[in-house]
Amino acid sequence: MVIFEHALRNALIPVVTIIGINFGYLLGGTVLLETVFSRPGLGTLLIEAVYARDYPQIQASVFFFSLVFIMVNIGVDILYSFLDPRIKLR
Repeated sequence: MVIFEHALRNALIPVVTIIGINFGYLLGGTVLLETVFSRPGLGTLLIEAVYARDYPQIQASVFFFSLVFIMVNIGVDILYSFLDPRIKLR
């Protein structure tokens, strides 16, 4: 019980950091994998918009990917405050 209460919470901080970083790689890999394997999705939509020079669609796709990445990073920061009481949300 002591291990879960004290050690596990401190050990999860680097794990949460890596999960947040890997999510960014996952978003970038989505575009590549959907293009290579011809799977329909947001990555394919972005690539087709680039080929068609559809600037509003490119802006919307980049905005959406950026928004998702920012929300994941905010979630990681909130998890930090739960895992380590020395980190405070202001």
